[in-house]
Amino acid sequence: MQDVLKYRFKNVQLLRQALVHRSYVHENIQLNQSDNETLEFLGDAVLSLTVSHLLLQRFPDYNEGDLSRMRSSIVNERELAGIAAQLDLGEHLLLGKGEELTGGRQKPSLLADSLEALLAAIYLDSGLDAVMAVVKRLFHAYLDLEPEEHPLKALDKDYKTQLQEITQSRFKLTPVYYLEYEEGPDHLKTFYMSVALDDKILARGSGRSKKEAQQVAAQKAIEIIEKISGTFDDL
Repeated sequence: MQDVLKYRFKNVQLLRQALVHRSYVHENIQLNQSDNETLEFLGDAVLSLTVSHLLLQRFPDYNEGDLSRMRSSIVNERELAGIAAQLDLGEHLLLGKGEELTGGRQKPSLLADSLEALLAAIYLDSGLDAVMAVVKRLFHAYLDLEPEEHPLKALDKDYKTQLQEITQSRFKLTPVYYLEYEEGPDHLKTFYMSVALDDKILARGSGRSKKEAQQVAAQKAIEIIEKISGTFDDL
């Protein structure tokens, strides 16, 4: 893990804690081992700060709204899970047997949380400059773009944020998401969500998580709205 990160821990116990899921602790109480949930809490703030700093440094002429949207496009479960998968982070986690059997090593939410815990461990081990360097390496595909490459277009995958900005601007309304139903076993569930404006269903979407289904529904709603030029009644 340390070789892949290109970072060597002074306190390897921090690294171990970052890789311990609560399910492992519950099944191995006798080990008196802490899980990574508190590190995950800290890591969320550390990642938000470091990415904000690096984006501001890279794109100093962008306004607050643009920078916030860019950060949201980077710091989200899908992107974090993807980077964690590139690091093969799932194979290094200590999981309980139940979590192991339900595919925990490939769960996007678990991978994203563990990556945040890992970054928090680096921060506690060596401080902000060290974790900043690691974040810069891990997220270089986003941060190395030239300003003229339209980073907002390249990075902006948060359709829920886009939809809310569009509907508030055009109709003065905020979209609301509803879980219509779900199906499948716990480890292979599919969720079906709808998105509505003022009780009018705009679109529906499905996904392996509620967040994913909401994103799909939001993307479809944006496509529908972009096809009209009139008022809300034209939807």
